[in-house]
Amino acid sequence: MTRPVEGILNVDKPGGMTSHDVANCIRRVSGLRRVGHTGTLDPLATGVLLVCVGRATRLSEYLTGRPKSYEATIRLGQETRTYDAEGEIVAERPVTAGREEVVAALEQFRGVISQVPPMFSAIRHQGQPLYKLARQGVELERPARQVTVYQLELLRWELPDLDIRVICSAGTYIRSIAHDLGQALGYGGHLAALRRTAVGDFTIAGSVALAVLNEGNWLDYLLPTDTAVRHLPELALPDEETLRLGNGQPIPRRPDQPDAPTVRVYDSAGRFVGVAARQDETWQPHKIFYQPPNAAQL
Repeated sequence: MTRPVEGILNVDKPGGMTSHDVANCIRRVSGLRRVGHTGTLDPLATGVLLVCVGRATRLSEYLTGRPKSYEATIRLGQETRTYDAEGEIVAERPVTAGREEVVAALEQFRGVISQVPPMFSAIRHQGQPLYKLARQGVELERPARQVTVYQLELLRWELPDLDIRVICSAGTYIRSIAHDLGQALGYGGHLAALRRTAVGDFTIAGSVALAVLNEGNWLDYLLPTDTAVRHLPELALPDEETLRLGNGQPIPRRPDQPDAPTVRVYDSAGRFVGVAARQDETWQPHKIFYQPPNAAQL
């Protein structure tokens, strides 16, 4: 039985393209229609963009929620409509801050913080993305959301620019950190450059430049589908239970198996079966990729 083409591409997104543009490039290169990215990067930004191909798109939810790592340049003294360098400058002030003042101001952006998303964002209001309303001159109140900044490090301070390294939860807007830092210091500020260096344990070192991919080589960079859920505990099952789970039936959870809400499941030959969710003391099929082996394989 021929297995379908599926998996994950760790793409180094170039600047000037939307995440949707990158997904379209992968569709053209692969000849496949079922392609989707797992976390929007603004056109200004570069770096890790995970693209799911084929049935792996069913696992995109396990990638979008992973922590993100960034390196960013913030320019103080200029506010823009979009909170980044692509927007119109709406205010300018001279910057006289010293390094100690900047370091002290950064402290308030560590840990669990309340963040108001920028108006120029893909968040929807009554079914319409906010950025479309913003382009029409509409400004809406946006409810603050709690996000977590696990690490925030000042790499360089050279007036009026500072470079930072950030590790944060999904849903964190680095543009909002840039804007809010500028407000806290009293000079205004915006995001001048952004590079995403990791999504979970997918790193920039393991990525491939979009320009490298073509019809003849893209499969060489396709990671196995189960890499999307490699952060989940592993559960290996005997063939009888694999068949039951693959047919949509629950199986009992034994005490020696992972004590976790979800697991990635493999059969006795090490083939990826899918994701199972715990319900009381059973494993319920959740995202199943199982294909029974043919008679020659049994």
